[in-house]
Amino acid sequence: METRKLTVISAGLSQPSSTRMLADKLAAATLARLEDEYTVDVVTVELKDFAHDIVNNMLTGFPSPKLEEVIASVETSDGLIAVSPIFTTSYSGLFKSFFDVVDNKALTDLPVLIGATAGTPRHSLALDYAMRPVFNYLHAVVVPTGVFAATGDWGDSGDKVRSLPERIDRGAGELAELMKASERSHTVRDPFALDTSLSPVGGFQPS
Repeated sequence: METRKLTVISAGLSQPSSTRMLADKLAAATLARLEDEYTVDVVTVELKDFAHDIVNNMLTGFPSPKLEEVIASVETSDGLIAVSPIFTTSYSGLFKSFFDVVDNKALTDLPVLIGATAGTPRHSLALDYAMRPVFNYLHAVVVPTGVFAATGDWGDSGDKVRSLPERIDRGAGELAELMKASERSHTVRDPFALDTSLSPVGGFQPS
């Protein structure tokens, strides 16, 4: 069987975390769509476990070995699931800080499924006006269906069209289809390659 790599990023802060719960359900649904045809390597990351490393990376410009491993996992994945709680109408600072320390060219063409959690459905638009633009800027391929879960969504509303399980399944299906065509995890990255952004051609040139 061919292999596909899926990295799951959860920016939840509490324990237990509804953000982690949503991330796990999205991962399980994606795995179910792939496991008949592929061997799937799933890496799940709780960003709260790397909070100090992320801040230190922002201050020094260098990741710790364990943070470097997480970043490498994201950059070499065939698919990414990224889930954040919504604070003050947007993603968490921890979530944004992590993607701030990822090379802004490393996620080009990476299939991404975004998810978010909050106490009220009023924050559901944060998926499209806050989270999706981040990954568009990074030139990732964000699947059409973003999955938002408010506190009330974890119960059985009886609405089969708008139910959380249906949205999870639809988003996971879209991600799985893009992952099938991906060869990112089989591409060898040269750790000594010169960052083209350092070249003065077409960019800033000293006077």
